[in-house]
Amino acid sequence: IVVLLATLLCAAAAVVSSWEDDNHHHHGGHKSWRCVRRCEDRPWHQRPRCLEQCREEEREKRQERSRHEADDRSGKGSSQDEREREQEEEKQKDRRPYVFDRRSFRRVVRSEQGSLRVLRPFDEVSRLLRGIRDYRVAVLEANPRSFVVPSHTDAHCICYVVEGEGVVTTIENGERRSYTIKQGHVFVAPAGAVTYLANTDGRKKLVITKILHTISVPGEFQ
Repeated sequence: IVVLLATLLCAAAAVVSSWEDDNHHHHGGHKSWRCVRRCEDRPWHQRPRCLEQCREEEREKRQERSRHEADDRSGKGSSQDEREREQEEEKQKDRRPYVFDRRSFRRVVRSEQGSLRVLRPFDEVSRLLRGIRDYRVAVLEANPRSFVVPSHTDAHCICYVVEGEGVVTTIENGERRSYTIKQGHVFVAPAGAVTYLANTDGRKKLVITKILHTISVPGEFQ
């Protein structure tokens, strides 16, 4: 018991000393003494924890004051920081401009039967990709036993079947062509041609990746 009591007293003394030094340096010692007095009224075995809680509260107050001081900076300084962050982000993009994950795509169509996601124009991603700014990439996902209604775009489309199987039909100049497609197949849908397809699999999604060659406004299609 004596050893335990001595250990607790030593710990309390260390916490008090550290707390007093820290607060004396930042706040003239006034708040530290108020905290010490408040903790002295506690039972001896609760004093170390009391002092530690006071120290945590003061640390949070200092952090809050630092945040307020940062918010009070001049608009010029904030603008400069914002520009530096944007420049750093641009540098990060330029280091690996050829890597695109799922977050790089924007979903433009979504329903219970599937979705269509489109990658941003290449020249918006990096200056290094300006040479392919006429091209866009899209991913079509059709759920099992779903049907994609007839539609057309003002861009030439090369389609690669990533997963699943189904039937695709294109109508161009009044002529209709139908194909059975499955994983690994490639088919073409010319600009303006009406295209529709169906997922004939009852269990798997039909996933098709499209490379679109825009023909009117570079990088834009409808």
